[in-house]
Amino acid sequence: MTHTAHPYSQRLGLLRDWKSRWFFNDNQKYREGLREDVLLREYLQKSLRSMYVSSIDMERNDNVLRIIIKTSRPGVVIGHNGEGMARLKKQILSKLKDISPENVPDVKIDVEEIRTPEADAAVVAYMVAEGLEKRLPFRRILKQTAEKVNANRDIGGVRIEVSGRLGGAEMARNEKIMHGRVPLQTLRADVDFAREKAFLPYGVIGIKVWIFKGEVFE
Repeated sequence: MTHTAHPYSQRLGLLRDWKSRWFFNDNQKYREGLREDVLLREYLQKSLRSMYVSSIDMERNDNVLRIIIKTSRPGVVIGHNGEGMARLKKQILSKLKDISPENVPDVKIDVEEIRTPEADAAVVAYMVAEGLEKRLPFRRILKQTAEKVNANRDIGGVRIEVSGRLGGAEMARNEKIMHGRVPLQTLRADVDFAREKAFLPYGVIGIKVWIFKGEVFE
């Protein structure tokens, strides 16, 4: 039986950094911090789904939790005169009180802009999901998205795969498109990977995106 490894986890320490950057010597604090990170990240991914968020990184110490949101639409997240940030911080504090009411840290939110959204796998996956939820033909979405990604000179290859009841068919199946090359077995290859779901009346369509950004020799 084959064992599939996540391209991000394979490159930790080589090309990638951890998405949660903190450490506690106390086992109890470590468990609580890990639980907070997992539940808070799931909550933010749902609430910020339409804002083209690529990743949510977390850094913390005993009293402060710093959340770094990377998105291609920072203006939508920040809102007019910072209203979106204030509302988001209020929601995060409320969620933290539900998770661990005894110890609620001070929350700081940073928003980083993604300059080239077509080179980010998470953003591209959401673009595909958005097209599918608008009931556009899935083959046209795959072709147009792959061509848009491959038009970037820094991209060496892209692979997009969708699976489920495509086009409302009775039987689920897989469809994929690939431009260029995506060397998954080469650890120095900078491969960005993301999963996404498109929610349709006849079921959920799973989406996977791999983007190869060249090899890193440093």
